[in-house]
Amino acid sequence: GSEVSALLGRIPSAVGYQPTLATDMGALQERITTTQKGSITSVQAIYVPADDLTDPAPATSFAHLDATTVLSRSIAEKGIYPAVDPLDSTSRMLSPLVVGEEHYAIARRVQAILQRYKALQDIIAILGMDELSEEDKVTVARARKIERFLSQPFHVAEVFTGSPGVFVDLADTIKGFKGLCDGAYDHLPEAAFYMVGTIEDAVAKAEKLAAEVA
Repeated sequence: GSEVSALLGRIPSAVGYQPTLATDMGALQERITTTQKGSITSVQAIYVPADDLTDPAPATSFAHLDATTVLSRSIAEKGIYPAVDPLDSTSRMLSPLVVGEEHYAIARRVQAILQRYKALQDIIAILGMDELSEEDKVTVARARKIERFLSQPFHVAEVFTGSPGVFVDLADTIKGFKGLCDGAYDHLPEAAFYMVGTIEDAVAKAEKLAAEVA
């Protein structure tokens, strides 16, 4: 699009994209529709230049999507898989009218804890954990456990992770994150939450780790 636009002598917009980017994208995305005779469901893999979600191309695409799953290099670098960023990822289904009040409330609490941790990371990097308030220290500890609990032992990834795949019910997932947000598992080590299924698996793993140390 940008190459053709340049050949036609149009003045480029931000970052060199064609001035008709939004119109072109809309014309393409509006073909994905539902009629009485059938429907089209689109699953799109979108390249994000320089990992910048505000780049005009991906930003224009996101406006047409019902849900986005954003993969993060920084999360992958921590060894957490799938490396999905729960703060940048979105879904129109995350509404109390669709998923229920409890599911919605817990999801928002998890995001709030992770967002606070993200805001504190610069302070931690420069001044260290000791400069944080007691409340922020608790928030950071819970956020780190939540990050690890978001890792998932997939059946298809057993060869790579060495962890057997696990299926977890939605109710068990909500229960686990509710306990983490409430501080019910503040006494468990971070490692106990990595690549486990239910919160009970995390408790069992913590007991196993404690026994190994003893």
